[in-house]
Amino acid sequence: MPDGGVRSGIPVGGPLDAGVRSALKTRVDAALRDFVEEELDALLAVDADLTPVAEQLRVATAHGKRLRAAFCYWGWRASGQSDSDAPIRAAASMEPVHAAAVVHDDLIDGSPLRHGLPTAHVALRAAVSGRTRSEAARSLAVLVGDLLMSWAGQLFATCGLPGAYLSRARPLWAVPARELIAGECLEILHTGATPDTAASLKVIRYKTAKYTVEQPLLIGGALAGAAPGVREVFTAYGLPVGKAFQLRDDLLGLFGDPDRTGKANTDDIVAHRPTAVLAETWREATPDEREDLKRLMGRRRLDEDGLERVRRIMRRTGAPDRVEHMISRRVEAADDAVGRARLPSDAARALADLAATAVFRHH
Repeated sequence: MPDGGVRSGIPVGGPLDAGVRSALKTRVDAALRDFVEEELDALLAVDADLTPVAEQLRVATAHGKRLRAAFCYWGWRASGQSDSDAPIRAAASMEPVHAAAVVHDDLIDGSPLRHGLPTAHVALRAAVSGRTRSEAARSLAVLVGDLLMSWAGQLFATCGLPGAYLSRARPLWAVPARELIAGECLEILHTGATPDTAASLKVIRYKTAKYTVEQPLLIGGALAGAAPGVREVFTAYGLPVGKAFQLRDDLLGLFGDPDRTGKANTDDIVAHRPTAVLAETWREATPDEREDLKRLMGRRRLDEDGLERVRRIMRRTGAPDRVEHMISRRVEAADDAVGRARLPSDAARALADLAATAVFRHH
C-alpha cells in the first residue's frame, strides 16, 4: 500500500458480487464528496452569490454509476497492486471528467433532464434575470463544466500516491479529455448528415469507449506500473466494452423507461444525433420511411406519435436487433481478452462483472 492507507474490506478472493461493487462505489462517492465539499467551501468564500453555481457543481458530481472510477481502480488491481485509500481517490478523479462531459453534452444538445433533474443550463436560469436569462444560464453551465474538468486534475494530483507513481500516469492524463472532445466534435460535425454506421461507431469510439473504459484502465495500470502485456489486455477489453456501453445507451435513449434512464426518449431524435441505431435504420429504410425520418429527426416539438413512428420504422428495419448483435459481439471480444490474460483472479472477475454491469442494464 504505497500511501500507507487502510484496507477497505473489498474482498480479494471469492466470487464477485453486488456487495463488492457497492463497497467500491461507496468509497468513491465518499472520496469525491469530501473533495467537492472542500472545493465548494473555497468557491463560496469568494462570494455567497456563487451559491447557485456551487449547487450545480454538487449536483453534477452527486450522481452516476462510478464506472470510470471502477475501471481505473481495477486497472490498478489488475496490475498487481493492493487496495488502499489513495488509488480510490485517484480513481475518483475520473468522475469530474465525466461530470464535465455531461454538463457540456446536455448544453450542446439542449437536453432538459438528467437523472430526472433539470440539467445545469436549465436549473441556472433561476439564478439570473433579464431578457437574456437562457443565454446567461448557458454561459454559467459552460463555466461549471470547465471547473469540473479542472477539479479532475486537482483530485488526481492530490490523491496521496507517491510522485513516482503519479509521474507514470501523468502523460496519459491529457488523453481522455482530448479524445472525449474529439468525439464530441465529430458528433456535432456528423449531426444532420446522412446516417452512416461506420461514422457513428467512430464517434462512439472516441466520445465514450476510450474515456469511459480504456483510458481509466490504462491510467490505473500506469499508476501501478503495469507491464506492456497487461496494458494490451486493457485496450483489447476496454474498447469493445466501451463501445457496447454506448450502443446500449443509444437503445435505452429511444426504447428505455424515462423514469429509469432519467432522460426523455425524444432527446436523440430531437438532437438528430448520429447514433448507430439510426444509421442501421436508415440503411434498411424504404424511401417513404426515409422521408418520414427526415421530417421527424431534429423536430423540436416531437410528440408521442412522432416518437412512436420513429420506433416503428426502427423495429421494422430490424435495427435494434442488429445493434443488440453488435453489443453481444463486443462483450464476447472483451470476455475473450480477459479470459486469455493472466490477471489476478479477483481483477479478472471484476472486469467480467463490470462488462456485464455496463452493458446489460436498464438505465
